[in-house]
Amino acid sequence: MEEEKAIKLFNDKQIRVAWDEEHEQWLFSVVDVVGVLAENDRPRKYWNDLKKKLDIEGSQLSEIIGQLKMTAQDGKQRITDVANTEQLLRIIQSIPSPKAEPFKLWLAQVGYERIEETEDPEITFDRAMATYLQKGYSKQWVNQRLKSIEVRKELTDEWEERGIEKGSDFAILTNEITKAWSGFGVKGYKRYKGLKKENLRDNMTNLELVLNMLAEATTTEISKEKKPQTFDKSKEIARQGGTVAGNARKEIEQRTGKPVVTDKNASNLLENSNSDELSDGSDDQS
Repeated sequence: MEEEKAIKLFNDKQIRVAWDEEHEQWLFSVVDVVGVLAENDRPRKYWNDLKKKLDIEGSQLSEIIGQLKMTAQDGKQRITDVANTEQLLRIIQSIPSPKAEPFKLWLAQVGYERIEETEDPEITFDRAMATYLQKGYSKQWVNQRLKSIEVRKELTDEWEERGIEKGSDFAILTNEITKAWSGFGVKGYKRYKGLKKENLRDNMTNLELVLNMLAEATTTEISKEKKPQTFDKSKEIARQGGTVAGNARKEIEQRTGKPVVTDKNASNLLENSNSDELSDGSDDQS
């Protein structure tokens, strides 16, 4: 089973989800849903107690729901209980909560959106654009970010074509690319920007994003030409692709006298974006 992992929001509360390609269904983190509906500060214990209650009542629900590795709050991949829409509705019925009915409607909307996105992938980008703009990013930055998603997808498709497995192998190759162009491994880069579990690309400047795209796009093209048969060969190609962008970074720094890789993160980017908007507004009124 292949999962496309994501985060869905219900009233600003994060729900971890994964798309099961084989069975064409969303799988939801049960603990996250319980935390939202029960408004309990110990959702895992609440869910464990609820499972025992369901077992006593003769329900087999806890036996048929699955488990997946999902990113926990500490940024690590941990096993957690997941349920499809039908199973989740049965769980919701066992939780006394005024939020139950709106949550059912939200589940239906999530399912409908996935069908739309499957039929027209452009909708996915439109929704991502709206989400980033709502957070306060500039339109120019959002356009770069969406392009970076497309470039990244082409790279991961190429890795899959070469038999590379998702997860740790993807992370190792990504780290090679990042280190070759930026001088930092992914973890070091995130530390430099003061990040923990946040997405690194969401905290890059326009120029950082462009060079990251160059590194990944170059890696994709080299891999397509060389057709590496081993993981070590793919690592070598990842370093080659990253080095191309690394050389461009050094050239830019030599010409401008300023470092390309900065400690700026999303908070700085959003402040700059808002300042630009205020400046534009004052110019219009003068």
